[in-house]
Amino acid sequence: MVAITHIGLAVSDLDKAISWYEDVLGFELIAGPYTMKVKPGEKGELGQDLFGAEVTHKRNAHLSAINGVGIELFEFKHPKTEGTPPPPWTPGFFHICVIHKNVDDLADKIVKTGGERVSKTWQLQENKPYYMVYCKDPFGNMIEIYSRSTEQIYANKEE
Repeated sequence: MVAITHIGLAVSDLDKAISWYEDVLGFELIAGPYTMKVKPGEKGELGQDLFGAEVTHKRNAHLSAINGVGIELFEFKHPKTEGTPPPPWTPGFFHICVIHKNVDDLADKIVKTGGERVSKTWQLQENKPYYMVYCKDPFGNMIEIYSRSTEQIYANKEE
């Protein structure tokens, strides 16, 4: 069995993203920001092994949620982070999920700070306080909000 330690997200502006994830979601900056810049003729062995030889300049930082699971934010300078994440029906990661006791309050805060509400609020089980909503951060990354943990919602599911 394994545990999730962190999730990596690419953003267009690292400094704005750090502030947003701290102020809106309550994450804490624990390391960085760091810069990797490979000059012509140099080898950035670790970074280029992880991201590809074309990546010669990037910044990143580690943030932690209250439960110790982290988000590593990346801003690629060369090549530049551009575009939007692919639609959810394509292979790969398409969202992170956070817990907040009032999903509507957090969704409203996300919208007021430059994000977007993507769905209405849904009650996941009848007669249970299990709610969820989808939003996007200001950088286009999908954020699902649960009112309870995954274990509480699905281990107590009545078929």
